[in-house]
Amino acid sequence: MEALEEMVGTSPVMCAVFDSIRKVAQTDMPVLITGETGTGKELIAQAIHERSRQKQGPCVPINCGAIPDTLLESELFGHERGAFTGAVQQKRGKLEAAADGTLFLDEVGDLLPPLQVKLLRFLQEGTFERLGGQRTLRVNARIIAATNVDLKLAIDKNLFREDLYYRLGVMHIHLPPIRDRGEDTTLMAMIFLKRAAVFYRKPIRGYTSEAINAIHSYSWPGNVRELSNKVRRAVVMAEGDDITPRDLDLTCETLQPEDSLASLRAAHRRIEVELIVKAISLHRGNLTRVARDLEVSRTTLYRKLRAYKLEALVSTGAPRSAPLRIA
Repeated sequence: MEALEEMVGTSPVMCAVFDSIRKVAQTDMPVLITGETGTGKELIAQAIHERSRQKQGPCVPINCGAIPDTLLESELFGHERGAFTGAVQQKRGKLEAAADGTLFLDEVGDLLPPLQVKLLRFLQEGTFERLGGQRTLRVNARIIAATNVDLKLAIDKNLFREDLYYRLGVMHIHLPPIRDRGEDTTLMAMIFLKRAAVFYRKPIRGYTSEAINAIHSYSWPGNVRELSNKVRRAVVMAEGDDITPRDLDLTCETLQPEDSLASLRAAHRRIEVELIVKAISLHRGNLTRVARDLEVSRTTLYRKLRAYKLEALVSTGAPRSAPLRIA
């Protein structure tokens, strides 16, 4: 099992993401991370930085959609004294703060055209000027950008520069929503449950079969963030030893019926992973009891754990923080 704090992955789509992280981290090129809100784009950026040649330097995040347009240029590129009313002294921006490290531009699709031009120039030449300044500055910083916006559609609407898109997207990682990650949803739910149970000091063993089915039937529009929040709520609200759909606040109205067919192999894999994860939860990692409950030998169980990369779920118990294991 590969894990990145709030993400785990055994599904093919997440294994592909982890493989991309390994590869792009070894370059100095810009990276564009796309995906829906709550899928973990900032975690991916942090993982790339920690495996890059810039890992000794800072990783500086800035959310381009959370800062007013009138302040964003100053926050990003800095300003000189007197550049505008209230600029009583010189200020270094996030770009300078990220020198010899990584600048993470979250929601880069919200940048206004003038800032897109300045960012494009930096990507091409490595230079920029502070707001109100005349001196050209040079900084060695890698740019990792992320967005939940369809930038190609934004280009068609003249809201985003095509040349900037291709400059940022030399290395592109798409993070799928958790509804497309198969059995990974169960693994994430288990890790969140163990962590919350420890934090709130409640002896929760695991999930009921109905809760597992509810987790897989729900579409999770808020992705990882919503899953984490619902599991924390469930631990607080639970009155029994196992989490129920009601604890998760997943009622019949919120569940989405499965309307697509899966291959027999994929369905078999998903069912086996679900049963193993549930048994591990129920028996608190006691593999003898897990094997007995599943009516398989310990040898077969170990083979399944290796095949589905679930060893870490047993060996690490309920870690508060699990690093991304990408050898």
